[in-house]
Amino acid sequence: MLTIWGRKTSSNVQAVMWCIGELGLAHMRHDVGHRYGGNDTPEFLAMNPNGLVPVLKDGDGEPLWETGAILRYLASRYGSAPFWPSDLPSRAQVDKWAEWAKINVAINFSVPIFWRVVRTAPRDRDEVAIRNAVEALGRMLDIAEAQLRAHAFLAGDDFTLADIQFGHILYRYFDIAIDRPEHPALRSYYERLTERPAFREHVMVSYEDLRVLD
Repeated sequence: MLTIWGRKTSSNVQAVMWCIGELGLAHMRHDVGHRYGGNDTPEFLAMNPNGLVPVLKDGDGEPLWETGAILRYLASRYGSAPFWPSDLPSRAQVDKWAEWAKINVAINFSVPIFWRVVRTAPRDRDEVAIRNAVEALGRMLDIAEAQLRAHAFLAGDDFTLADIQFGHILYRYFDIAIDRPEHPALRSYYERLTERPAFREHVMVSYEDLRVLD
């Protein structure tokens, strides 16, 4: 049995839960962090000294933290090709796109855009900074657009771990009130993701309790 600590409104927790859902794994999740608290207790810090979610334990195993490491663990232990290929060259291609998505897309969306739009009071928003951040992210999404024009999914023609690391931010990206550049292949890809039951359950989650109104 997998045990996960982390609130369902955390985008990093959503990535882990989406992966668990796609793999059909038995699990139990505990709401921790933000309004739930609990991530500064001695018990939690003994599992993750950073005080951040998600944290995952597989049975009696050692706690795992850092989303990318958790995803690779789940894929390696419970996944199979094509989601997580067994041969090294093919797996490296999936991992390459997963890392690219984490470093160039997720990080450049969550704080520079989502926090400034949703988790900042309207009177305190820096609209110029938001616009510049959207433009910068758009240049990264140009790379995804080119890839998705040629392939059904980010790392090729099959759904893989790279799609989880990339796709978990797209619900919020397309839902929040920003002026987005046109990326038709990306939009079509996102719409296909929304047809996946695990994506709908674990990623298309309301973030209203994160919103700062005044």
